[in-house]
Amino acid sequence: MISAIPAPARLALVCLAVAACRGAARPEPAPTAAARPAPAASTPADDRPVILFVGTSLTAGYGLDPAEAFPALVQQKLDAAGLRYRVVNAGVSGETSAGARRRMRWLLRQPVAVLVLETGANDGLRGQEPEATRGNVQAIFDEARRQRPPPRLVLAAMEALPNYGEEYRRRFRAIYPALAKANGAALVPFLLDGVAGDPSLNQADGIHPTARGHERLAENVWKVLRPLL
Repeated sequence: MISAIPAPARLALVCLAVAACRGAARPEPAPTAAARPAPAASTPADDRPVILFVGTSLTAGYGLDPAEAFPALVQQKLDAAGLRYRVVNAGVSGETSAGARRRMRWLLRQPVAVLVLETGANDGLRGQEPEATRGNVQAIFDEARRQRPPPRLVLAAMEALPNYGEEYRRRFRAIYPALAKANGAALVPFLLDGVAGDPSLNQADGIHPTARGHERLAENVWKVLRPLL
């Protein structure tokens, strides 16, 4: 689940023209008030409360335009409902729960009204011990609660692949409802509900949803998020 989004760079060339004057030149008259350039209008700050989405390539919208990823679609739903919130997508492809944990202090340097956490998919792909994932998610919530006032919490549950056996899958699945209950977080029972395993809603890799798949993900999240707002 690793993607890179190239950032184009451009060089600006500044040309200076110097004019030589012969003889004494009359001083330029001071510009009148009408001739003076008007001050640039300042852009008003966006004071809408932030809904921060932290997650993996599923949140980042791997293989799609960012406007097609489910956090952007949630923003559309917010706007349509007349709810003044601003979505910030902090999804990172390939990230584990440990990586999300390391980023949280930086991500929470500005006030956040709602934290939507989607993590653990890459932990499950690697067969990481579920208790390690649990500890990382708990640490993320603990960091969030240091904010005053603390954000409301939404946890999107993931499933492990069957490669590591049914016992591993059971233990992995169990960490999400337990964490949600312990932290008073709203639980999205399974982010990929209705999408996982459907070839028509997934890209060629069979893992990352298509634009239509992300519409379903947005619905799954919206059902849980909307009552909190």
